[in-house]
Amino acid sequence: MSKHHHLIPLAGLLGALAFAPAALAGQPPRDDLNPPPPDFYTCAATGPQTICRASLSFHEDPVMDDELCPDFTVVDQGDVRQEFVRRYDANGDFVERVKHETWTNSFWSNPLTGNTIPYTQRGTQTDRATVPGDLDSIRSTLVGENIYTDPVTHQKVMKSAGRTVIGPDGTLESSSGQQPFIEKFVFGDSSAFDALCAALAR
Repeated sequence: MSKHHHLIPLAGLLGALAFAPAALAGQPPRDDLNPPPPDFYTCAATGPQTICRASLSFHEDPVMDDELCPDFTVVDQGDVRQEFVRRYDANGDFVERVKHETWTNSFWSNPLTGNTIPYTQRGTQTDRATVPGDLDSIRSTLVGENIYTDPVTHQKVMKSAGRTVIGPDGTLESSSGQQPFIEKFVFGDSSAFDALCAALAR
């Protein structure tokens, strides 16, 4: 589950990357994986399947978003750690990738007032191909939580936590738990953002 990326998988904005592929034990990987993994993965054959792993760490430089609060642009930034596992079947076709993501030293800020709201975030995104080898057939499941805390009152001003499923065509198939980003950007109800935006605006 992503924070202001609306809990829907989007192309990653990686900024400056520092990655360290995890070492794998096992047989040498096959050379006909479909589609081949990005080159920062390390792969090994394990029985009939091939498993690839990778780690990424990067800082998201300030990102401007004028859709989050009605009266000002929100600036978001933080440090990100990602762990990836990618699986291929006995035919060498892609079947699944899992991303575990944690944000630290992260906050939203209001450039007009200088106020900041720190947040914590952790989540897991699981992408499964309904047709092996076809990335356009992926169904994505996102679970996790994202909590924003006012540094003045020490009160939680917004929480996003639950499970979301996105179909291969990008449509929302199901959602459970507290999902303020989905409520705002899919259903048009932004009330869950009121306390957070008020804290940034004061």
